[in-house]
This record gives sequence, structure tokens and C-alpha cells, in this order.
Amino acid sequence: MKLEFHPQAEMELIEEAAYYDLQVPGLGERFEAEVRRATKFLLEHPEIGHPADAHLRKFVLNRFPFTLYYSVASDILRIEVVAHQSRRPGYWQSRSER
Repeated sequence: MKLEFHPQAEMELIEEAAYYDLQVPGLGERFEAEVRRATKFLLEHPEIGHPADAHLRKFVLNRFPFTLYYSVASDILRIEVVAHQSRRPGYWQSRSER
């Protein structure tokens, strides 16, 4: 299975890692490592996330207050959203409409 990021999800990951690094040097790298760990797990077990809607599943990160929203189509797992669990709830929902 192949991993892809929606362009906006990739920007969310980069921006949040930079934010964390400003707060505590090295914390952004730990955030990125947590996302890598989660995506590796999802590639191995794509059905593990809870259904979020008809097209998306969600996976909650363990060490940071973020949820990965993702879709699976044929052999591609695509991270659609890297969403903070309490900031701007649902801001991304128009992104996933088909």
C-alpha cells in the first residue's frame, strides 16, 4: 500500500511541527515521528481507524492531541487531514466532500 498526503494535510503537518519546535526545540521532530509511526501502523492495518463519514476514517495520535483523517482507495492510503482535536473543529469538512 502507498501513502499519500492531501496537500493541505501536508501543510498542516509542517506548520504544527514548526509550531511545536518553537515551543520546545525538538518537539516538532517528535510530533513528526508520531505521525510517521501512526501512518506506518495505518499502512499495515488500514481498517483500524473508526469511520468518520462515508469516505473517511479517523485515527487518534497517542502522544499529541491530533487526529489523522484518512481515506483508502485500492492500494493508496491518503491522509486527508491532520487535525488538532480542539482547535477549529470541522474546519476541514468541505475538503472531504466529494
